[in-house]
Amino acid sequence: MELAQIRMFKTVANLGSVAQASVALHCVPSNVTARIKALEAELKVSLFYRQGRGLRITPAGEVFLTYAEKILALTEEAKRAVDPTSEPSGLLRIGAIESSATSRLPPVLTKFHAQYPNVELQFKTGTWSQLVDDIQHHRLDGAIVAIDIDRPFLDSTTFFNEALVLISSASADPIKSAKDIEGKTLFMWPEPCPYRAALATWLSQNKVKAPITSIASYGTIIGCVSAGSGISLVPKGIYEQYQSGMGLVGYEFEELETIENHFIWRNDGGHFPALDAFTKMIQQYNHCR
Repeated sequence: MELAQIRMFKTVANLGSVAQASVALHCVPSNVTARIKALEAELKVSLFYRQGRGLRITPAGEVFLTYAEKILALTEEAKRAVDPTSEPSGLLRIGAIESSATSRLPPVLTKFHAQYPNVELQFKTGTWSQLVDDIQHHRLDGAIVAIDIDRPFLDSTTFFNEALVLISSASADPIKSAKDIEGKTLFMWPEPCPYRAALATWLSQNKVKAPITSIASYGTIIGCVSAGSGISLVPKGIYEQYQSGMGLVGYEFEELETIENHFIWRNDGGHFPALDAFTKMIQQYNHCR
C-alpha cells in the first residue's frame, strides 16, 4: 500500500469518477484504475461499486476512507513538523531525572507550551541510564540528565548548574562538617546516581563512614529526613521546594561542587522544529541563571 494509492482512492471517492480524478491528479485514467484495483486486491475487498462510467463507494470503502483521510492528514502534519520554515508542531517526547523534573523543568515546560501550543508534549521521568536508553531507541526525543554523556549519537547542552545541600530535620543536631555525619543514616537515590557519587566522594575524602539507605523517590527521602530518621544530600532545587513546612535545615559546603544538568538529544534525526525550539529554550534558561 502506497500513499499515492491512498491519495488516488480518496480523490475518486470524493469525485465519484475515475475520469474526473485523473484530471485532478494529472495522470491518465488507466493508471488510476490500475492503482485502485491493486489496492482492492491488497485489501481483499471492493472499495467501489461500478455503475456505468461512474463509481459509488462500498461500505468497506467508507470505512477505509476514514483511515485514508487520517493517514493523509498525518502525512501532511509530518511534512509541516520537519519543515524548517514552519511553526513547531507535532509530538515532542521529553524525559528528565526526578530532581530536574520536580524543581527546574516546570517553568520551561509551561513557557514552551504557551509559546508553541501546536506542539504536543509527552513527558516522563527516569534514571539517567533509562533516559539515555530511551533516546537511543527513539522512545524519547530529548532528556535532562545530571551527567555529561559522551556518545557518538548524542548532542548536549548545559541546562543548569545544580548546587548540593545536605539536609536534616530542624530538631537534629547541627551539621558543621563531614565529621558530624559519622554513624548517621543517609537516605540517597540508588546507584549510579551522580548526587550519591558526590556524597560518597566527600565522605571518603573526609574518612567518614555512614550507612546509606537507597530510596528512589525524593518525596520519600524528604519524608524520612523530616521525621528525623536520617539525613540526605539533595539538589538545591529539591531543598528549596520542600523546605517550607517540612521542618528541614539545609547545609552547603564548598567541597561539594555543583553538578551540571544537561539536556541531551540524538544528533542524527535531521531537522525537527519542535526539538530545535525546546533546545533553544533550554539554552536561554541556562544563560538567564
